[in-house]
Amino acid sequence: MNQTILANLSTPKIPRSPFALRQLLMVLSLSVLGACGTVQPNVFSTQDGAGQPPANVDLIGNAIPKVEPITKAGNKSPYTQFGKTYHVLRTSKGFRETGIASWYGTKFHGRKTSNGEVYNMYTMTAAHKTLPIPTYVRVTNQENGRSIIVRVNDRGPFHESRIIDLSYVAALKLGFAEQGTARVAIEAIDPTSNARSSNKNPSTPSGKPTPVPSGSYLQAGAFENNKAAATLANQILMTLARPVIIKKSDQTFKVWVGPFSSDQELQTVKERLKKYINISSFAVKP
Repeated sequence: MNQTILANLSTPKIPRSPFALRQLLMVLSLSVLGACGTVQPNVFSTQDGAGQPPANVDLIGNAIPKVEPITKAGNKSPYTQFGKTYHVLRTSKGFRETGIASWYGTKFHGRKTSNGEVYNMYTMTAAHKTLPIPTYVRVTNQENGRSIIVRVNDRGPFHESRIIDLSYVAALKLGFAEQGTARVAIEAIDPTSNARSSNKNPSTPSGKPTPVPSGSYLQAGAFENNKAAATLANQILMTLARPVIIKKSDQTFKVWVGPFSSDQELQTVKERLKKYINISSFAVKP
């Protein structure tokens, strides 16, 4: 039976603008929605936005809580932004908060977060003003009851009315990407007791196989196991900011990039795959 499996995106984080530049952009655009191979500067978007959504966002798993040391980068305390001083919490234990969540996308994809990681709009990450980095938090959309787990690896949003800035795919999963903001509840997770139960396996779809959306794709690779396919898919996502699916056919896991709206777009991505990742791809259709 054929199945379409979205790449496991619960690890490696991906970037956004340098810390100071991002804060300046936030001040100049408060009305705008907020906020590994080598990442090439000329693949970055010049305007923030949603980009192309994954083929099936429901198959993207939560961030998997694990015990990690608090990093030196991103945890300076106190620190000041726009005349306001913030104190980073010494621990996230017992932390709870309610307020407005926003999200950030293409503008910051591929740029560094506050702790030096790389922001990936297709992974389950977030920015917070005072939680230690990294911290895993459960975020619940109080408007529709949906709940996710994300890993905080960035600072922000420095907008008085917002408490957390989610990745684009996290906002999609919570159901507010289109409207831009939503009222949420945040609860810090103790990774020592929640790691095993916090994540649904994103590589195991439930129910009927997920149909592949129509259109043209590029096949970037084919593997005998899903782990190898997911590694390549993550690399493509981190470098080119393009949706990737893993299509299971018999015992083969095929990495497909797309779909594309035109032959020109397909050709452009094909050239970038070769230039930035040294992958020779070819066009396919479902």
